[in-house]
Amino acid sequence: MHLKTNFSSLQIGRAHPSLVEHIMVDSYGSKMPMKGIGTISVPDASSVSIQPWDRNLLSAIEKAINESNLGLQAKNDGVMIRVPIVKPTEEKRKELTKLVNKFAEEARISIRTARQDAHNEIKKMKEDGRITEDDFFTNDKEIQTLVDQYNKKIEELAAQKEADILKI
Repeated sequence: MHLKTNFSSLQIGRAHPSLVEHIMVDSYGSKMPMKGIGTISVPDASSVSIQPWDRNLLSAIEKAINESNLGLQAKNDGVMIRVPIVKPTEEKRKELTKLVNKFAEEARISIRTARQDAHNEIKKMKEDGRITEDDFFTNDKEIQTLVDQYNKKIEELAAQKEADILKI
């Protein structure tokens, strides 16, 4: 789920490979995700290290991390990249909870758009005579049930992520 990927990229004070694995790195003229150009590890609870398979990419990796909007500062030691993870301040935690809510709202909008597309499709099928009016209402109700289930999952994930952010 795209929402989980967005949530995992939030820097909440704990080291985790997912913080950096989706950062795009300029690798020989093309953009590649971090996880595709090296090994990402967590040597301790407060840092992430990236060991590129090609040392020529060290500066590109460092630049990509530093320019990402994650608030991370990469350090290049000539062999690997080390990224210290600092505990966020109270102000930063509040910003992160706003970002969690933004990601959740984007997910809800995406679900509403998919619901509208599905509704329009079954409406077209009803108008073309491919399904009956009863089938139209049954399908429309099933779609709404799925939308409600996914909106509930979004709310649960957002609440859990907010709790994680605020308890640190």
